Amino acid sequence: LDYLAMGKLEPQVVEQLVEGMSRSCRKAGCALIGGETAEMPGFYPPGEYDLAGFIVGAVDRKKLLTGKNVQPGDALLALPSSGLHTNGYSLARKLIFEGEKLKPETYVAEVGNKIGAELLKPHLCYAPALRNILAKGWVSALAHITGGGIPGNLPRVLPSGVKAEIDLASWPVPAIFKYLAKLGKMGTDELLQSFNLGVGMILVVPPKFVKSAEADLKKRREKFFRIGRIERAESGKSRVAFSGALNL
Repeated sequence: LDYLAMGKLEPQVVEQLVEGMSRSCRKAGCALIGGETAEMPGFYPPGEYDLAGFIVGAVDRKKLLTGKNVQPGDALLALPSSGLHTNGYSLARKLIFEGEKLKPETYVAEVGNKIGAELLKPHLCYAPALRNILAKGWVSALAHITGGGIPGNLPRVLPSGVKAEIDLASWPVPAIFKYLAKLGKMGTDELLQSFNLGVGMILVVPPKFVKSAEADLKKRREKFFRIGRIERAESGKSRVAFSGALNL
């Protein structure tokens, strides 16, 4: 379902938005079944609109990924992000547009793109990559890396008594994050808590399924990185431990 509101309905804009949503729904394997379009004169300035959407899904209770089956020895496979995805924009805007006084159309050589286009890269859809792996039961848990980064999201899927050991040098950090790190003079801890740093989804995979999961991802030409493993943890200790250094 979706909601679209603007001061004056512009058919061409509405058509492009709905076409884009439909394309994304097809990619994710879901249907756009309805929505609301509101015309609100005087509320939205010309050229501006408000767009919202949500997805409803269903899963058999016995197939729910609760994280209870995560065990020491499980591997951590990361699927890359396309950029900021949906988090860190307040800080990015402050650094780029307020601090550096750049315009959206400014080309930044260090990023290899116009900065506005780089920030607006769409969030990747992980459904095609995960559909078969989930159907086969090859994962113990999934962590979508959104606000709070890896340390703010991965612990949510870990049961008591275990922790994640992650090698920070095990995946390439996209140029946009290197650029933001330089502008903000940010250390590793702050970066990890502010951005996804190139990791959009983490799969927790039991050892006996690692080769199968990796082979399936390769078959679908999906990029992935083995970034760590699950270890035993003492009560009260950090749920995620990092080693190595980010590729900045």
